[in-house]
Amino acid sequence: MRTVTKEEIAQAVRDLYMRENYEVRKDYHEALKKAVDKEKSPLARDVMKTMLENYDIAKTQQMPMCQDTGLPVIFVELGYDVHLEDDLYDAVNEGVRRAVKDGFLRASLVKSPIDRVNTKDNTPAVVHVELKKGDKVKIHAVAKGGGSENKSRLKMLTPNEGREGIKKFVIETVSIAGPDACPPFVVGVGIGGSFDKCAELAKKAILREIGTRNSDPDLDKLEQEILVELNKLGVGPQGLGGSTTALACFIESYACHIASLPVAVNMQCNANRHFTTEL
Repeated sequence: MRTVTKEEIAQAVRDLYMRENYEVRKDYHEALKKAVDKEKSPLARDVMKTMLENYDIAKTQQMPMCQDTGLPVIFVELGYDVHLEDDLYDAVNEGVRRAVKDGFLRASLVKSPIDRVNTKDNTPAVVHVELKKGDKVKIHAVAKGGGSENKSRLKMLTPNEGREGIKKFVIETVSIAGPDACPPFVVGVGIGGSFDKCAELAKKAILREIGTRNSDPDLDKLEQEILVELNKLGVGPQGLGGSTTALACFIESYACHIASLPVAVNMQCNANRHFTTEL
């Protein structure tokens, strides 16, 4: 049994939340550079070059790449052989508070969806916990912008709608999102489970590294088919046209009821803010 302290978790969350606001992931950065070379629209190329310049400035000057510094969504993979010294949720929220204060991040959360009073420190974070073998704690932190999150959707399809129904819903969702979700996107798709489970899967899907392939051959093929269709929509970078609407489509799936086919689409904007660390 290995003890992990509240301070270790808080400091890890602080560092991740600040880093993901100042620094775009290498896989997204490289994918966007490749997209510039492939893109035929001069305007779309210029927009993506400006994005790349913005990323470089943010990293060099250690300042947020976007004024919306995001809702903190934390995925924790907790080893069975880990003893937590203190409450996990308190530790995560302490880390978020420190990041907002130390990193001068915008306070974007309200205490209640009804009263709309700002919490002033971006807490409480949304926390998902998964138990794993071993004595490690892996923390995936996502800073989720309001624009892209607002364009995410969920639908309970009927089983007979099948593969084509899934494709249609994902493509429709991205088309409706258009410029409001700040493309080029990473599109996370959750299929199966229940109403709530497929939404979690869609959020988890955006954690995948661009360029990796789905281990399920059927889902891998579906990802590639959807991505091709998304880039035919003509939305383009920041909605200004072109063939680069999405850089990736990632799918996570789960068993579901014989009468159900839940599908959720989680839109991720061009900042694609998420990093991981292990304690």
